[in-house]
Amino acid sequence: MELPKIIQDAVSSFTKLAGVGEKTAIRQILQITRWKKEDIAQFSHAIDRIQEIKRCEKCRAFTDDRICSICANPKRAQSKLMCVVENDMDMMAIERSGQYFGLYHILGGVLNPLMGIGPDELEIYKLLDRIKNEGINEIILAINPSVEGDATCAYIKKIVSENVLVERIGFGIPIGGSLEYLDGMTISKALENKQRL
Repeated sequence: MELPKIIQDAVSSFTKLAGVGEKTAIRQILQITRWKKEDIAQFSHAIDRIQEIKRCEKCRAFTDDRICSICANPKRAQSKLMCVVENDMDMMAIERSGQYFGLYHILGGVLNPLMGIGPDELEIYKLLDRIKNEGINEIILAINPSVEGDATCAYIKKIVSENVLVERIGFGIPIGGSLEYLDGMTISKALENKQRL
C-alpha cells in the first residue's frame, strides 16, 4: 500500500530526527492525523517558530532574549565560576542535577581536526574574552570523555591564564558516555569528584 504524498513527505521530515526510523515516523504521523485541526496547527506553528530561536550573546544557550536567565542572574555572575560544556543538552543535564550554581559556556562541539573543527570554529576566543571580562577565577571543563574531548580540555587548559583554576569534571561517567543521558545523581557525583588539570 502506498501512502498519500502528504503523509510520505511528513514521514520523510520526521526521519531527519535522531533515532527516528521510517516505522516510528509513520506511527507518529498516523497518530497526528487523529488530532484536532487546532492541535495540528498549534504543533505546526511551534515547529515553524524554531527558526526564530536566539542564542545567548554570552554563553550561547538557547534563549528568548539577548541574554539568557542564567547569565542575567547576578548570584551566578558573582560566583566567578564557569562550567564549559559541549552543547545545550549537556548544560541542561548539569542544571537538572541541582548541584551547580555558576555560569556556563557552550562550545558547540569539541576540537576535531579531521572534521575541520579547530579553535576558530568553536570560537574559543569568546570563552577567553568572557573569562577575562567577567573575572572568572575557576573553570570546570564538563566535556565528555573521548579523544577529542581530552584534546579540547588540554587545549583550553594550555591557553587559559595561570591565575584561573581549571578543573575537569570527575570520571564517574563511563568512557564513551554522554552527559545528556545521565541521571542527576551521577552528574552530582561527577561534579563532586572534579579534578584539577
